[in-house]
Amino acid sequence: MLGLAGSAGVAATLALVTAPAPAGSAAPATRTRVRPLRAAPAPAAGDAPHGNTTTLTHRAVPSGDGPFKRLVTGPGWGRTVRTELAPAGRQRAGQAVPLASFVQFTDLHLVDVQHPLRYEYLRAETASAWRPQEALSVAGAVSLVERVNALSGGPATGTALSCVVTTGDNTDNNSRAELEWFVQVMSGGRITPDTGEPLLYEGVQDSGLRDYWQPDSDVRDRDKNVGYPKLDGYLRAAVRQVTSPGLKLPWYATVGNHDALPGGCFAAADARGFFADFAVGDRKLMTLSRDRAAQLWRAVDQGLDPEGARFKELLRTERRRMRVVTPDPRRAPVTPREYVRTLAGPHALGHGPAEHGYTEANAEDGTLYYTFRISEDVMGYSLDTTRRDGHYKGRVGAAQLRWLKRKLAEHDDSYALVFSHHTSTTTPEGGTELLALLRDTPHVVAWVNGHSHRNRITPHNTFWEVSTASHIDFPQLARTLELVDNKDGTLSLFTTLIESAAPHRTDFTDLSQTGLASLYRELAFNAPGTRRGLEGDEEDRNTELLLRKP
Repeated sequence: MLGLAGSAGVAATLALVTAPAPAGSAAPATRTRVRPLRAAPAPAAGDAPHGNTTTLTHRAVPSGDGPFKRLVTGPGWGRTVRTELAPAGRQRAGQAVPLASFVQFTDLHLVDVQHPLRYEYLRAETASAWRPQEALSVAGAVSLVERVNALSGGPATGTALSCVVTTGDNTDNNSRAELEWFVQVMSGGRITPDTGEPLLYEGVQDSGLRDYWQPDSDVRDRDKNVGYPKLDGYLRAAVRQVTSPGLKLPWYATVGNHDALPGGCFAAADARGFFADFAVGDRKLMTLSRDRAAQLWRAVDQGLDPEGARFKELLRTERRRMRVVTPDPRRAPVTPREYVRTLAGPHALGHGPAEHGYTEANAEDGTLYYTFRISEDVMGYSLDTTRRDGHYKGRVGAAQLRWLKRKLAEHDDSYALVFSHHTSTTTPEGGTELLALLRDTPHVVAWVNGHSHRNRITPHNTFWEVSTASHIDFPQLARTLELVDNKDGTLSLFTTLIESAAPHRTDFTDLSQTGLASLYRELAFNAPGTRRGLEGDEEDRNTELLLRKP
């Protein structure tokens, strides 16, 4: 049994309207819409978000009748109380004590859009192979940092935020350049999201191919056919220097499959392997027959080619049809050791901690999982669910499960929050065992993850699984989480979604850093083939999640 007094030491009045639990029910399965008492009224459509705002107050919504929708500011999402795991006491708001408050980033997918190993030519098979907005991923991520820096505290409790935790796929191509961009976005600095010939874009968007949006060209490509604009100077602006203020908070990293594997799905390349050589080379494949593309995607989707043998053969046989590009050693793949040591560099420190959770021991033995303290009463456990032998789905091996069980036992006087990239439904190996371990550990409060690019919150008997959408696909969200002790035998975990600081309304003539961040969001909404509904249902967004104290 935990006997935690709470780090705040005094009761905190929460900015919410609570709903009483139905009589006679220990864990009623009700979900009650509530609204923040202190929330400002939603601004009129078209007003840009500003200041200390979240999706409780307003959010980007589409406007217009044409095929290409413009975004404006619309009403926010209210807060939903979920009582599947514990009742909502009538007096909890007036006596609750905050225990922890932090931010989750996930699936930033900072993309080197000129990387030779990218398979944009699979776009017809999967919308994730190439997105019209992805050249602006760095500007979009910097704007998200700006939003977090503007938050004065947790949206539900007002408690000071302690840190930001990423849950993987911080990068897209397991590339040194992308990892450096991620570090500079998070810790601050000047970033030039460009590889190859400086300030010269050499990718699919200046290829003249109708399969991709050609923003600077008069070519009538498939995206212009659905309303995408011609934007003179777009590609020059996309590879121009961006400046990040860096987070004002400490941050911790969790590894995802795109951080560790070529293409996010092929076995990790060694320093002198085929993929490593191709990544830094001077050839890039930009188009492929529909039949060969379908065959390759089927192998990837079904996990039939974890070593990438079919992909390697494709790149060998298609060499004569490839575009010659400027080679760049910064596109080389990153090993676990290089990953940890990059995060340990002095330029990566920001507001700390050193190595952002990892240690030199992690670098030496390649075990990319660790523990860290979120607050006086709450411990974090960052897992590595990537498969080094190849596949985009997750795995938790027996050794990591034993480590986690041991560490949870060592800190049984603190509440536990477990972080990973993959979700319970995307971890076919070890996922069932992990769920069982978490259910059998009374002080586990939540499992926080990403990967699916969709908001979903799932009760698991004694704890909550919080899965958060990506920041590359619309609606491009991150999430704040706040844990409080209600002093009535229950805990509440508040989740609140946040957008970047970029204005909702775009101006096609504004190619400044802020203008590009706004455009990033609008292009993402309009991306052909993109999945809708990634924001989840109301019970997956802004919530209060009740659970019983152990």
